Amino acid sequence: MHKEKRIATMSGWGMLFAILALLGGSVWALVWAIGHGSLGVLWPAIFGLVLGFFLLPGLFVINPNEAVVILLAGDYKGTSRQIGLRYANPFFTKRKISLKARNLNGDRLKVNDLSGNPIEIAAVVVWRVSDTAEALFEVDDYETYVTIQSESAVRHLAGAYPYDGDDSELTLRGTTDAISDHLQKELQERLDKAGVTVIEARLSHLAYAPEIAHAMLQRQQASAVVAARTKIVEGAVGMVEMALKELGDKDLVNFDEDRKAVMISNLLVVLCSEHAAQPVINTGTLHQ
Repeated sequence: MHKEKRIATMSGWGMLFAILALLGGSVWALVWAIGHGSLGVLWPAIFGLVLGFFLLPGLFVINPNEAVVILLAGDYKGTSRQIGLRYANPFFTKRKISLKARNLNGDRLKVNDLSGNPIEIAAVVVWRVSDTAEALFEVDDYETYVTIQSESAVRHLAGAYPYDGDDSELTLRGTTDAISDHLQKELQERLDKAGVTVIEARLSHLAYAPEIAHAMLQRQQASAVVAARTKIVEGAVGMVEMALKELGDKDLVNFDEDRKAVMISNLLVVLCSEHAAQPVINTGTLHQ
């Protein structure tokens, strides 16, 4: 397995001026030799031109957040990350690679969740190359590798959790932070061999598949109605208990069991009804 190793390269400015001086002097000497018919100067001038053009490919530029991988006849010599104009052996092969953070906006995938429901899911992955040697030599094309492995990880994630569920369990919709952490961890394990670091991974799209979306919406609405009704009934029962206790403690009125049942029924109807209660004035006695 190839691991990145640093290689020192020299500044290219001194070599640039030296090569320009060599080429300029060789051109002047060549013109002078042709004009004066001097073979003694002609051949050194030609040699100087050839040498200058031979040395010229040794110059290369490294921009910020870039690296240059250097090889000699297929043998990995090292990676240079020194920015600016640099110079290395003209026989070296130099391959630039970007170290900038990149966004992968994954396509929407149609998969089944843990419960077997078809869903649509997509993720955004922020990544960067951290080991240039692994990125270039351990996988065929590291950008394609990141794309394919990200899709595979998202598919695996979707099948490991239900779309929705109770508050006590991990779900794709309800526990987004935990799901994102799981996705990032799994992606990092898959991309380590490609010399790639996953900076962030989050779901960018999550929905039921169109063929079951309406049915699942009705199910969610029904669950919400049941939960709301349960809360209302719990509150109403508490209020009735408090009202009876206050009336009893202050000895404002004494109810027999029948009248207490009627009062409880009326209070529950008022408190649990979806519509405002309509008051009825009793013009008789309590028992009429």
